[in-house]
Amino acid sequence: MSIRYDQEKKLLTLETRSSTYQMQVDRYGFLHHLYYGRQVDGANMAYLNSSYDRGFSGNPYDVKFDRTFSLDTLPQEYTSFGVGDFRINGLSVVNGDGSYGADFRYIGHKILPGKYAIPDMPAVYDNGGEAETLEVSLMDPVTRLMVKLRYGVFEDKDIITRCAEIVNWGQENVRLEKVASLCLDMPFGKWDLVHFHGRHCMERQVERTPLIHSIQTIASKRGMTSHHHNSFVILCDHETTEDSGDCYGLMLMYSGNHKTEIEVDQLENTRVVMGIHDAQFLWTLPPGESFHTPEVLLTYSPSGFTQLSHNYHTIIRHNVCRGKYKMARRPILLNNWEATYFNFTLDKLLHIAEQAAELGVEMFVMDDGWFGRRDSDNSGLGDWYVNEAKLPGGLAPLIEKVNALGLKFGLWIEPEMVNEDSDLYRAHPDWAFSLPNRHPMMGRNQLVLDLSRQDVRDYLYECIARLLRENRIEYIKWDMNRSLSDVYSRQLPRERQGEVSHRYVLGVYELMDRLTTDFPDVLFEGCAGGGGRFDPAILYYSPQIWCSDDTDPIERIKIQYGTSFGYPVSTMGAHVSASPNHQTGRTTPLKTRGVVAMSGTFGYELDPNKLSDEEKEEVRRQIAAFKKYYWLIQDGLYYRLTKPQDDGFYSAWQFVAQDGSESLINMVVSSPQPNSALVHVRLKGLDPDGVYIDEGQEQRRYRGSALMYGGYTFPVLHGDYPSMQIHLVRVGEAVKD
Repeated sequence: MSIRYDQEKKLLTLETRSSTYQMQVDRYGFLHHLYYGRQVDGANMAYLNSSYDRGFSGNPYDVKFDRTFSLDTLPQEYTSFGVGDFRINGLSVVNGDGSYGADFRYIGHKILPGKYAIPDMPAVYDNGGEAETLEVSLMDPVTRLMVKLRYGVFEDKDIITRCAEIVNWGQENVRLEKVASLCLDMPFGKWDLVHFHGRHCMERQVERTPLIHSIQTIASKRGMTSHHHNSFVILCDHETTEDSGDCYGLMLMYSGNHKTEIEVDQLENTRVVMGIHDAQFLWTLPPGESFHTPEVLLTYSPSGFTQLSHNYHTIIRHNVCRGKYKMARRPILLNNWEATYFNFTLDKLLHIAEQAAELGVEMFVMDDGWFGRRDSDNSGLGDWYVNEAKLPGGLAPLIEKVNALGLKFGLWIEPEMVNEDSDLYRAHPDWAFSLPNRHPMMGRNQLVLDLSRQDVRDYLYECIARLLRENRIEYIKWDMNRSLSDVYSRQLPRERQGEVSHRYVLGVYELMDRLTTDFPDVLFEGCAGGGGRFDPAILYYSPQIWCSDDTDPIERIKIQYGTSFGYPVSTMGAHVSASPNHQTGRTTPLKTRGVVAMSGTFGYELDPNKLSDEEKEEVRRQIAAFKKYYWLIQDGLYYRLTKPQDDGFYSAWQFVAQDGSESLINMVVSSPQPNSALVHVRLKGLDPDGVYIDEGQEQRRYRGSALMYGGYTFPVLHGDYPSMQIHLVRVGEAVKD
């Protein structure tokens, strides 16, 4: 049993392979958080709570003569609001009488087999017998507002999920101004915050800073996860490294406005509150109705960042991603975007596809510019019919000829957006977000469709479904190229406009769910100007996301490095593009571009007809290598061997088969130097007693322990951004003296 209840002590304990999570109900009905950390084998951790009289920290009326008992100082499992806890809170509610306040007391709990689901939202799922659910009910005795806290425990995978349901059992409407998914109190320890910031083309840059006495916030108000602040953070001990030390991961499974607040309070306690951003959020909850929060994926590692990352990689790959391509090998594709942009004809596309097929590519993807009157990004969005001036006869002749080459066919769409210069906008201007009597802010000269509306979702479903029904399309790249602003729905009354942003996200999920359910053989790839909506909720519908619009391999190393802390390689869309690179102007070897792109889903974004004969042979070698190493890369254990930001002139990373039978080591010289030092790295994850050969130098044999503790020295490499791949294969066990 991963969930236990001690009736006498009113103690609730959750246990995973490496962690214990514990809470307790006190004599007044308050639910206190006791402990989350290394496994303690069921010990009662209540002794950690000590109460003292603290000035200006008041006391509940029940205990008014006990000045040592204060909600302002005690760790709590989910915070009440307006009744004595002055720290950051998880809930803000306006009651029917206009008062602000909620006093939640324990009324019961259930322990259930399997993993809970969340209505209308993606959530981690149980493949059968993997998980248990704890549901704890708290209620305000005056307003009868209830909070149901739900915990999903994946014992073997070291993951605990958390979410909340708010139920109004009172007689009047209440207004929710803030509803967090998680409140986590950490009474002891001094922590660093690791978060993943960035911008378009520079997503998920790693930053580590000590927590200070303040409220630190990681958030997005852009209507999406954002390029700027991913909804995933790590708290770790000051001394934590890749291979040692305590660290806690918190990952929100949500694709809209999000907010993580971290407060170090007067007593050195740390509190984390994570969930939907409360900016422009106001939800009316009538009697008898519920509001469900998205869930948070929690994991704890006592042995550093690598194990934390492996926990997330496993749960996302096996319990978040779904469908045909969850575990199946995905095709190596070529996307025409950087080869042609909007300037293409049927003949030009076929010329690219013919060469791609000759090189061993398996899928041809037509990107933007195929629909409506779309010769630039200023028109056509929303008109999802073929531009026959470019493609005479529609998609069918192109797809038929692409398929005849032995290639699958894929298509780019951006369904959530509309241009003013489109038939759709001229017919339905009210379908786009804009504030009454104001001109909207423009982004990429496009507007956002109001997906909180069922009629908008139905229109988009029918357009996309018709394309998929009438054509042999086997891949869809779903893009989103601007942030949300001017958020106002003409279908909701004025008092409910604070619900629109969240209803938009729910609308996106509904549309994605309908399409992925009705077309299960199509591989969907998420995208938002690259990595602007890279989160586990999108991965529930599409098993891969375009990692960044920046395809420069040297910059991509940093982006993929940061992404790897929470997300598996199998989810990272990565392509080899032309050189000089279109984003940075940097010139890099084709081999290096391939080494970096192989640490993702792998494909090409260039015109193969512009390659030299030597480069074409290199592409053939890359494709053969990726096919050979596919399962090692996509399903192996991933190890970060260096920090791209800190470790000087090279970057290295490694894949190891789950059984230790083989390993692929990748190294790129990211800043060539004269008279450089040797590149020497200690490998990880190998069988210490195994004997390995390097396939390139089979006469050399290495003991696993030697490679891990003594390391591996690369030969000196010269030139612009050179790279190497080393494939180690275990050929036996070392003979012990």
